[in-house]
Amino acid sequence: MRDLKLPEQRHPEKAHRKDNAQPKKPKWIRVKAPTGEGYNTTKKIMRENKLVTVCEEAGCPNAGECWSQGHATMMIMGDICTRGCTFCNIATGKPNALDVFEPGRVADAVQKLGLNHVVITSVDRDDLEDGGAEHFAQTIRAVRHRSPKTTIEILTPDFLKCAPEVLETVVEAKPDVFNHNLETVPGLYPEVRPGARYFHSLRLLQRVKELDASIFTKSGIMAGLGEDKQSVHQVMDDMRAADIDFLTIGQYLQPTPKHHGIDRFVTPEEFGSYEKAAYGKGFLMVSATPLTRSSYHAGDDFARLRDAREAQLAKG
Repeated sequence: MRDLKLPEQRHPEKAHRKDNAQPKKPKWIRVKAPTGEGYNTTKKIMRENKLVTVCEEAGCPNAGECWSQGHATMMIMGDICTRGCTFCNIATGKPNALDVFEPGRVADAVQKLGLNHVVITSVDRDDLEDGGAEHFAQTIRAVRHRSPKTTIEILTPDFLKCAPEVLETVVEAKPDVFNHNLETVPGLYPEVRPGARYFHSLRLLQRVKELDASIFTKSGIMAGLGEDKQSVHQVMDDMRAADIDFLTIGQYLQPTPKHHGIDRFVTPEEFGSYEKAAYGKGFLMVSATPLTRSSYHAGDDFARLRDAREAQLAKG
């Protein structure tokens, strides 16, 4: 029986890798330890509903802040991923069978937390014929039924090994935001995201817009993996060509010595320049800070995203 709390059992595919140094974090990266009544209430609801969160599994630095406000990113389809990306702290291996009752438990937790906006993500499930598309759709429908006023943001896998039609299953469930992260620049894919394909991920997001233009699309990359500014600007251009509305850029943080090494800590000023450039390229919404993560302040950002679209439409 695997103990997923142990790094060597959590990431067996990384056991042979040489250790990478973990440099000391600069002052702008450090966050407070999670505490408080709100944090404990959120944790209790997650445990009672037997739900997995990406906040915990991926070791998000913002978990304390978000959970204290009752915001947790639900991770469906288990806690074991079929991919072995070198940046990611989620356990890898052969996942368990899907839990047919999970969509209902997610909906119950959303209702108990009183969320105005919820982010739902998942592990990669290359073992499933549809990559988990129907499970995503069922979860969206369950949340809509229990909390009709809650806006829903999904962060999906790439469905790389599935028939193209599976994307329609997810889009037809009408999430408010469809997010799929490119994670890094194309030149780093062989090392950072070896199981994925850069242009497939771009095309996935473009197809969402083609299927339903009312759905906001969103994608993000990490900084500090070894990319240069020119390649980041090229990713921005590629995203805009795919009609992506919302861009996130945050600092990569190395989970263990076996994970991809940190090339450097990008300064807050550099993140500010990325944000300015991205708005100049036409994104409706940009979040570019060291601590930016896909679901960080997602509810507030969604409101701003919606306002930005309405302002754009008003201009004609």
